[in-house]
Amino acid sequence: MNQAKKVSELQNIINSSNNIVFFGGAGVSTESNIPDFRSAKGLYAERSGKKGFSPEEMLSHAFFMKHTEDFFDYYRSKLVYKDAQPNNAHLALAKLEQIGKLKAVITQNIDGLHQKAGSKEVLELHGSVYRNYCMKCRKSFTLDYVLEFEGVPKCDRCGGIVRPDVVLYGESLDRSVINKSIWYIENAEVLIVAGTSLTVYPAAGLIRYYSGKNLVLINKTPTPYDYLANLVISASIGETLKACV
Repeated sequence: MNQAKKVSELQNIINSSNNIVFFGGAGVSTESNIPDFRSAKGLYAERSGKKGFSPEEMLSHAFFMKHTEDFFDYYRSKLVYKDAQPNNAHLALAKLEQIGKLKAVITQNIDGLHQKAGSKEVLELHGSVYRNYCMKCRKSFTLDYVLEFEGVPKCDRCGGIVRPDVVLYGESLDRSVINKSIWYIENAEVLIVAGTSLTVYPAAGLIRYYSGKNLVLINKTPTPYDYLANLVISASIGETLKACV
């Protein structure tokens, strides 16, 4: 089946269902000029960050605790894209939710673009750059507060370190977000998975909870779960979803 026929088939699947769940990874935001992690041009292709540490090391809980200032330098320059705008994928998903077809977006991204596009039910597995809190007194802070602070951002109430509410390597995912994501996937008729290699656990394991009617994978490279899918599309996520709504 060629790509045009596959997109037409996806359109038929979407048209015939009012219980769709979307699960997306970094590839959903690359069309908004936010680099992914594992592609040839991704963040991890740099292999060494500041002072010889790898990107994975610099985004770990251990590095954050031991080299906090270096962490924030790297975080501000490599993980925050405040000016990024939603692309066709984000906009199409928001529209599908608005017309009652899409029940939830489950995302591995921390960029807030689904909400910026208008999506309401967004489950952020890895947190968000837009939520920040004091590690000592738990006061909440904006992204601007973190970006504009010189060096390590400190709480204006108690002086504690203000950290982004994102999941670093070595940290656990929020159990309530995981459980809610599982519930949506278990109850979905259609699951559309896009822009993820499906190799990072525990997030990738969520697909195993799906037992619905149509599993659709949209990704430019093969995934370990392609054999389970009813439809595999190797094309632009934005253009594919835009053509279906």
